[in-house]
Amino acid sequence: MEHPENSSEYAGLQVNSGVEQPAIINPYMKRGRFRRRELSAAEMVEGIVRGDVTVLSQAVTLVESVNPDHQAKAQEVINKCLPYSGNSIRVGISGVPGAGKSTSIDEFGIHVLKEKGGKLAVLAIDPSSERSKGSILGDKTRMEKLSVHPDSFIRPSPTAGSLGGVARKTRETIILCEAAGFDKIFVETVGVGQSETACHSMVDFFLLIQLAGTGDELQGIKRGIMEISDGIVINKCDGENVDKCQMAATNFRNALHFFPMPESGWLPKVLCYSGFYGIGIKEVWDMIYQYIDFVKANGYFSYRRNEQAKYWMYESINEHLRLSFYNNPLIQQQLQQAEQSVLAGQQTSFVAAQNLLEAYFAQLKK
Repeated sequence: MEHPENSSEYAGLQVNSGVEQPAIINPYMKRGRFRRRELSAAEMVEGIVRGDVTVLSQAVTLVESVNPDHQAKAQEVINKCLPYSGNSIRVGISGVPGAGKSTSIDEFGIHVLKEKGGKLAVLAIDPSSERSKGSILGDKTRMEKLSVHPDSFIRPSPTAGSLGGVARKTRETIILCEAAGFDKIFVETVGVGQSETACHSMVDFFLLIQLAGTGDELQGIKRGIMEISDGIVINKCDGENVDKCQMAATNFRNALHFFPMPESGWLPKVLCYSGFYGIGIKEVWDMIYQYIDFVKANGYFSYRRNEQAKYWMYESINEHLRLSFYNNPLIQQQLQQAEQSVLAGQQTSFVAAQNLLEAYFAQLKK
């Protein structure tokens, strides 16, 4: 259509018709032609057991999905993978933000793959924003060696509001990785530094990474996370920082004497190392394998695995009850009204919650 600006009354003004829209690169390509075929549960399990990391990634995505339609299929995949799981060393790695967890995991992983062989899976948990609900998921960029190693699998996951330093479905992801043949599992927490009992309840060895200058023995006692640590390592022990790290190690050893002896009978060791320069990595792994041999010999390894399975049974019950409550149509109708009444000061939060729960349980009885 001719532009009205090209009329004679607009002297000196001319508008061109523009460039014709080019065609797509391949005019014969159909949209959706390369859409990935959805695998069945049996095909997923077959691919996981075969060690196909592409299928494993799809299965992890399915397990992490909050879509109720995906849950039944995800549970079927997990149940069929259970017989192939349990044959790995699970190591939880925590520490304050900036302690060098990702860099250390890169060095730890390369060392153990070189010395012991096998396959390594790294489950890196990234905190989700309270405002945007998004996560960076960029820990893989700091694991330059492991990210290109053929025997490693790195899976970043968001916490998505889950507490305890791990993602909501990390436990199930561990089962899938073990079924895929990964005999060493790293679970890197978000670095909360205080209450990471959820991670401790799914690993065999809990490693706490510390830095020099974080406090004396009294500060060490205050940190509840030290009570559940099986080993404490102080990073960045290089250059002029060596003396500070040695002094910090002494302080942490003194602090550990104030705690009762752990159920495992193992007194946690305190070591110094440098993740950036790769110094002291072998000593850290020697400590981990000494611990595994120790707890397998006294029976605590099997006891802890059984306790973890029981713990996650109760956690699964709590999760299903929560989802059942919030996905209930009646609750979804009354929730907004109850929220408004609380904001208006018409009733307290406790009364509103009690009314919603009574309505929910009353509907279940019908």
